[in-house]
Order: sequence, then C-alpha cells, then structure tokens
Amino acid sequence: MDTSWWPAVAAVVVVVLLVLVPRRARHVAQPPHGPGPPPRPQPGELWFLENGQPCLVLGVRSHWARIARITGKYDDRRSGVIPLPPGVVGARGAFLEADRVTEVSVWEFARARRLGVVDPAVWDEVKGLGSSG
Repeated sequence: MDTSWWPAVAAVVVVVLLVLVPRRARHVAQPPHGPGPPPRPQPGELWFLENGQPCLVLGVRSHWARIARITGKYDDRRSGVIPLPPGVVGARGAFLEADRVTEVSVWEFARARRLGVVDPAVWDEVKGLGSSG
C-alpha cells in the first residue's frame, strides 16, 4: 500500500487548523453578553456601572460605549479633569476624567443604574470626546 499521500493530508490539516484557530479567537474577543437585546446607553447619560463607578457616556458604537469616568478627587496636575456642577453625582463635587476616555461593552450597563443626563453646558464641552479618532 502506497502511503506517500500522508504528508500531504497532514499539511492540509495543519493549514485548516491555522485558518480556523484565529477565527475562533476573534469570536472570543467579542464582549460577553446576556440574553435579550443589548442595553442602549445614550451619549450624554450619566450611569453608575456595576462596580459602583460613575461615568458619562460619550458615544455608542455597535456593542461598545465610549465613557469618561467620574471621580470625587481633583488632581491639579492633570489638565483633562473637568469639574461638574454640584449635585451631578452625589452631594459633593465631582470631576470628569476627560483625559482618560475608555471603551466598555454595552453589556456593562445591563446591571448598571442610570443617573440621568449631564448638564447641557458640560455636554457641549465634552461631546467631542465621543468620536473615535
């Protein structure tokens, strides 16, 4: 029996595995989600994420939301910290970390709590941060 075709079969199997494994890895990189439609946060909304971190939604694209976190600590060494009007998040002052914009899965908002909408004057100042560039 002639077995000279075995190396060719092995080579085809290796090529197929090399093509399929990266595709599977791309599917793993998709954001985790629960049953039903994804949550729909809107630009300009304030939220408490599941971990208790307040944030401002700057933009939403596909299954990702671009956010700026809100902190209670002011750091005068950072130029991208914007003071928010009193009462936006809690009774004390809050500051938007506009220099640390990040993207999170919209599924982060599934168990989050919506606080409301940011002041229009603040939104005019930061809305350009929502565009990906």
